[in-house]
Amino acid sequence: MTTLQRINKHPPQELQDIAENPPGQCSVGPVGNDLFHCQATIMGPKGSPFEGGLFDLAIDFPEDYPFKPPHIRFKTPIYHMNIDVDGEICMDILDSEWSPGFSLSKVLVMIVALLDDPNPDDPLRWNLSREYKNDKASYAKNARRWTHMYANN
Repeated sequence: MTTLQRINKHPPQELQDIAENPPGQCSVGPVGNDLFHCQATIMGPKGSPFEGGLFDLAIDFPEDYPFKPPHIRFKTPIYHMNIDVDGEICMDILDSEWSPGFSLSKVLVMIVALLDDPNPDDPLRWNLSREYKNDKASYAKNARRWTHMYANN
């Protein structure tokens, strides 16, 4: 199978797999008929400050996917140290640790896990990392407030 054939097959196959066996707390589908541009919705994990929130993400597959990671960003504003104000996500698997063996479903599950278990040692927003390290209750309160303001659909 040529690279082009794999690329043309891979996102539709992944979307079909997700439709048949959706990952917990996530849904995903193409934007219009363009299978290389998708939108996902994830539910905030129970017991986290994001519980009850619905967060929209934009997913763009590069031409050389699955050999390069998809570009995934939050469209819904979120108060999270590993997600910047533009929605960019700081996760190694979306950059240097990407593997063609990762599926979109697995990546979405890992993003949900990041909401519940942030990484204060690799933040995109240093001020939120400091708040989390110094006053977790304040961080959680602010995250809940943002979830209520922006992610309560």
